[in-house]
Amino acid sequence: MTTFEEILSRDGRLVYRTKGKSMEPMLRQYRDLVIISPPSARLKKYDVALYKRESSYVLHRVIDVAADHYLIRGDNTYYLENVPDFAVIGVLTGFQRKGKYYDTTDTAYMRYVRFWHTIYPLRLVIFHCRMIAVGIARKTGILRVIKKFLRHEKTEKRNP
Repeated sequence: MTTFEEILSRDGRLVYRTKGKSMEPMLRQYRDLVIISPPSARLKKYDVALYKRESSYVLHRVIDVAADHYLIRGDNTYYLENVPDFAVIGVLTGFQRKGKYYDTTDTAYMRYVRFWHTIYPLRLVIFHCRMIAVGIARKTGILRVIKKFLRHEKTEKRNP
């Protein structure tokens, strides 16, 4: 089996369909194609790094750059990860959705990235409030009723 490192070394770029929800809403699971290039220099804040974590590959955004590592987080996750320089094997240079190509140097892309990063504290509060609400609903038994109701609503929408 060919590794991502081998493909990057051989072809100078890697193109693959995303898997996982950690970079949503920017990258959508099984829909978007990402274009990864080998890093030509150290990554910068807001770059999206492809790195190896144990035996799996992860594509997450650089939140901060330190002397010998990066602080990295997925756009749809709520924890930071220290990633050493040597673990980074590539950087996102663009992606394709529904036949349209988006370049990571594009002004609109950078506005989206800065906006998404800026509202992170609000998203984090909403995430924690949701977790608290789910915990309370689970303890009181309401969660089961809510799930049953939502399944019923979904079925009615499909079969009017």
